[in-house]
Amino acid sequence: MPGENGTRRGWRRRWAAVAVAVAPLVLAGCSEKAEPTGARLAGGDAARGRRAIERFGCGACHTIPGIEGARATIGPSLGDLDKRPQLTGGLENTPENLVRWVRHPQQVRPGTTMPDLGVGERDARDIAAYLYR
Repeated sequence: MPGENGTRRGWRRRWAAVAVAVAPLVLAGCSEKAEPTGARLAGGDAARGRRAIERFGCGACHTIPGIEGARATIGPSLGDLDKRPQLTGGLENTPENLVRWVRHPQQVRPGTTMPDLGVGERDARDIAAYLYR
């Protein structure tokens, strides 16, 4: 049946054209997940951020996915931080505000239980990049 084969070939060509057209969109979506907007805006490095989180002992108070032993509940869980509208006490959830909070929590919200750990700018940006990953 020549007509049937021709029709099948036509569908194959159409599907191939759709796949070629859609592939860049799918790949762009994958690259977005590899480096979320918050992590890019934080200007840090998530791998260094992981080490900084361990070094500063953040897991002593917080549950932090991907950090071994970080299952504490004194402070809020830091999982899915990028999906929250606020960080603390009405502070808008932006990379710059997170960096500011990590560096100077007592200045941002006097009396908070979050201690000022002396986190520098680079470490704060790296921590933010890790938390926004």
